[in-house]
Amino acid sequence: MTVLLGITLAAGILLALSPWLWPPRAGEPAPVRRDAASARLLQSAGFGHATPGHLAAVSCATAALSGAIVWLVTALPAFAAVAAVAGFFAPAGWLRGRARRRQKSRRQLWPDVCDLLVASVRSGMSLPDAVSALGEVGPPPLRPAFAAFASDVSASGHFDSSALRLKARLADPVADRIIEALRMARQVGGTELTSVLRALSASVRADAALRAEIEARQSWIRGAAVLGVVAPWIILGLLALRPEGATAYSSPEGVAVILLGAAVSVVAFRLMVGIGRLPEPRRWFA
Repeated sequence: MTVLLGITLAAGILLALSPWLWPPRAGEPAPVRRDAASARLLQSAGFGHATPGHLAAVSCATAALSGAIVWLVTALPAFAAVAAVAGFFAPAGWLRGRARRRQKSRRQLWPDVCDLLVASVRSGMSLPDAVSALGEVGPPPLRPAFAAFASDVSASGHFDSSALRLKARLADPVADRIIEALRMARQVGGTELTSVLRALSASVRADAALRAEIEARQSWIRGAAVLGVVAPWIILGLLALRPEGATAYSSPEGVAVILLGAAVSVVAFRLMVGIGRLPEPRRWFA
């Protein structure tokens, strides 16, 4: 116990003195903060009002809940630890899936948005009015964001800052390109805005059709990955309900099997999902 306390004290002193012992170098890039990645994930999933702290709290709660349930049912510490780790990452995985589904459902709507903007600009409406009108005549899933833009621009009178807040609400790569084209046309002028929006609309339509065809053919890969990962753990849970199974998996060999199976499941699932997933467009202007 004395050795453990000494090691803990030494580690604490070393961590306290680390900013002076190892100062950051002048040309060294700043590390990417996890809070920024969590905030982008929450925005993409439609929970921009939440904070990374909320996500961390929910992750800890799901980890504790899943670990406690598995511990009460099976009384296997290794199985409960694996369940707790899976529960901790479950909210982030659900958010990523929701963000992908949200982006996929909206991919079919952006050509209509471009067409409505082209019609509004050709009719002589100003850019703020054309974008604000989408809160009433735009696609229903996108109307709340454009209605918020209308109230924002009417309150502030500044198109650029309102467009940036609209881009954060939408959190979509296609929306970023549309809004950046509108901002550029607003700042520097030009007569090619309608041509740019038409070309963007045609490009998004072609990309959506191609992605829909490929995803329909590769959907079985993700289904096979989920089934291949979930099925062994269901069987393990059923075996652990029997006394002899619980005794076997409580031994050091059984714990090693559980931990090794968890590692193999994670690697195999990520490999299968990576094979069957199409590359998503990045938000270059976020």
